[in-house]
Amino acid sequence: MNQNSFRLLEVCVDSYASAMAAIRGGADRLELCSALSVGGLTPWTELLSQIRAVSEIPIRCLMRPRPGDFLYSSEEIALLCAQIRALHRAGADGFVVGALCPDGSLDAQATRRLCDAADGAGLTLHRAIDVSRDPLQTYRDAAVLGIDTVLTSGAAANCLAGRQTLGRLLALRDAISGPEILIGAGVSVTVITTLRTELPSARAFHMSGKTEVESAMLFRREGVPMGLPGLDEWHLQYTSEEAVRDARLALDREAAP
Repeated sequence: MNQNSFRLLEVCVDSYASAMAAIRGGADRLELCSALSVGGLTPWTELLSQIRAVSEIPIRCLMRPRPGDFLYSSEEIALLCAQIRALHRAGADGFVVGALCPDGSLDAQATRRLCDAADGAGLTLHRAIDVSRDPLQTYRDAAVLGIDTVLTSGAAANCLAGRQTLGRLLALRDAISGPEILIGAGVSVTVITTLRTELPSARAFHMSGKTEVESAMLFRREGVPMGLPGLDEWHLQYTSEEAVRDARLALDREAAP
């Protein structure tokens, strides 16, 4: 592969409708999950099968058993391993994995179990790196495990705020021929243009492209929440085909000689 021409736009989706919008918009790859409102959890195998029935787009499945931290019990790791095997059989091309130790370092033993369960599928280290003690060391540890991609905001709330760390990670990638740096958190057409100017070696971006859609429900009983207090259940979040297409055009335009 010619790394000078390599560009990747990955779109994170948690529904069939969002997956179809991302594909129509020009996504190269999907990160499939559930419950994006809490940062994303392991997706349903049946949702993967629905998408696979109509598209062969590469799909990596997020493996996260619950909201919250990335310090997982042995039972949670066993659950994730079983889910990885089931999703792989259903057509997943890769998995988005990771676990941390209490001291903030990468839990190499637990993460290796997840990698082994993937049985040769593509592997992304998820944003556990962004809450790890030393993101650069976490990146090196991921490389040792054979992980091919690291999703990161640069250890910040969004990728623009993390651009300094992203620059160091990109330099480390090139120095050791390490895993691809997949830039995420707040990615949009404007962010891609900005970061490709400031960090010319940035070539892989991850976005959700969410837009708010009004619920079609006419009857709405207020004051009976189904989840977290304050969660608006009458406005739904879906991937915007237009946002993905704009990002695709920006990434291709910035790549032009």
